[in-house]
Order: sequence, then structure tokens, then C-alpha cells
Amino acid sequence: MRFIYPAIFRQKPDGTYMGFFPDLEDCVSQGDTLEEAVDRANEAALNWITVELEDDCPLPSISDAEDMPLQEGDIIRNIAVTIRFTDGWDE
Repeated sequence: MRFIYPAIFRQKPDGTYMGFFPDLEDCVSQGDTLEEAVDRANEAALNWITVELEDDCPLPSISDAEDMPLQEGDIIRNIAVTIRFTDGWDE
């Protein structure tokens, strides 16, 4: 199954990037480059969603870009996570 959540990336004063998911509480990433921060955000989202599903918790609704807490210079990327529920199953 595929899950897609938006992440917001901000460049920090030292030139590195941090990313966070408005919909996934405390799900964050960091990287020396934007690409690295996006890759790490994908891993963080995969782990976050996997834990929620294992605990039978409902996943949060997806925020609309207009409702996100954006600052000047923020970059939004949709992060797609694919989770296989059974061996050999593929979407």
C-alpha cells in the first residue's frame, strides 16, 4: 500500500536542511543537502507509519498545502512510502 504525506523542508543558517511532516507528529529529518533530507524524510515516514499500523492506530488525514505552517523559503515535497503487508504482495 502506498501512503503519501507532504513534508516541509527548511534550510538552516548553517546551510543544512531540516524537514518535518505537519501530519505525522514528531516525524522529522535532517540532511547536509535537500536531497539527503528528503531521503531521510522518506525513511522517517516509513518508520512512523509502520509503527502506527503495527499498533492499529488510525493514520492522520493529509493536510492541504494552504493549511501548512509555511515560512518564506520553505520547500514542500510529497513523500511516498510503500509498505508491503504480505510477502510477495506488490501494489
